[in-house]
Amino acid sequence: MTNPRAQAQQTKAPLVRRLREGVKRFFGPWGMFVRGFIKHPVMVGSIVPSSPTLIRHMLKPIDWKNTRLFVEYGPGVGTFCRPVLEHLAGDATLIAIDTNEDFVDYLRRDIRDSRFIAVHGSAADVEDIVRAHGFDHADYVLSGLPFSTLPAGVGPAIAAATHRVLRPGGAFLVYQFRARARDFLAAHFARIDNAFEWVNVPPCFLFWAWKD
Repeated sequence: MTNPRAQAQQTKAPLVRRLREGVKRFFGPWGMFVRGFIKHPVMVGSIVPSSPTLIRHMLKPIDWKNTRLFVEYGPGVGTFCRPVLEHLAGDATLIAIDTNEDFVDYLRRDIRDSRFIAVHGSAADVEDIVRAHGFDHADYVLSGLPFSTLPAGVGPAIAAATHRVLRPGGAFLVYQFRARARDFLAAHFARIDNAFEWVNVPPCFLFWAWKD
């Protein structure tokens, strides 16, 4: 004899799965970004992805024609990755490094571009990661990691490693919600251009630290 309660549960299960999948599709990358922020608030600077205006402002100084390797720390759901790939030459490479394995898995599934490499690792290990993928240096490195909330010593280690991995004339592009991030850069970079972007949630400081 069929159990009515069990039958009802079996009927409801596919509906629940469809509803869950529908919610995932509706929220898309933003939902993934929020979940990442909740799981790793220290490593994700904001609960809201960067605005298109901020992205354009941050990437404006880049010499795309002479860029062969672009590196990003903390790519999240790829808010910057896609605009960077739109500008990169066909033989250039974008390496995105993130400590959040969920973000890395998402990017590997979502961005189908032979120039794109998502790496599960630490920005402090950028030199090893760059060498492991056949490069001697990076032309530009982009970071939205919240330097002021990183564990003690991690921010300075990332700034030092980034300076070493950059080619002369390259730049470390940093967007932050606190001006204090400039202190981490000043220990290694003599020239630091800066600006402020209001059209973002929240508004943030922009830094371009150039390697002489």
